[in-house]
Amino acid sequence: MKKLTDHIEYVKGQPHHVRRSVAFGTAGGFAAFVGLIWISGSLATGAFHIQGATFADANTPTAVEAVAPSDSGVAGVAAALAAPKAAHIEIIDTSSTTAPSEKPEPTVIPF
Repeated sequence: MKKLTDHIEYVKGQPHHVRRSVAFGTAGGFAAFVGLIWISGSLATGAFHIQGATFADANTPTAVEAVAPSDSGVAGVAAALAAPKAAHIEIIDTSSTTAPSEKPEPTVIPF
């Protein structure tokens, strides 16, 4: 039986495409192992459990309780119902008032 280090040395001597296949196969195997552990743990703890014993029980409509209106959320409704305004672009001049002969100092961003 070969040792793991012997197998690694053997793979190092192979062409690039073989080494890449071994690397992706090993990474895929580890990912599948972790995924299998995760899915089995989730199924064992009931993370994917459907409420109700049957499909019909899980899909029965539920009653919705009427709630008295309150002042919360009124601002959003008022903004939505406001008269629409025409879209416009406002250009603001932010140029400095330095004389054209003066060079502006470079901006330095400290890190």
